[in-house]
Amino acid sequence: MADVRVTQVRSAASRKADQGRTLRALGLTRIRSSVVHQDRPEILGMINKVSHLVEVEPANGRADGDRKRRGQ
Repeated sequence: MADVRVTQVRSAASRKADQGRTLRALGLTRIRSSVVHQDRPEILGMINKVSHLVEVEPANGRADGDRKRRGQ
């Protein structure tokens, strides 16, 4: 299975509570934080639920500290 990097780009404030809980379940705690997950169906479903709040990209073996800036 491939890995995906999920980065929070928008706040969960003023959103439904379940969307905030989904972000926390993914391991995202603040804007610009990112985590790497395997692309399993349950993870992809969680990402789909909060797709308007996150960016998703292939992990490609990059170190966890490396971040891709938006628009580059």
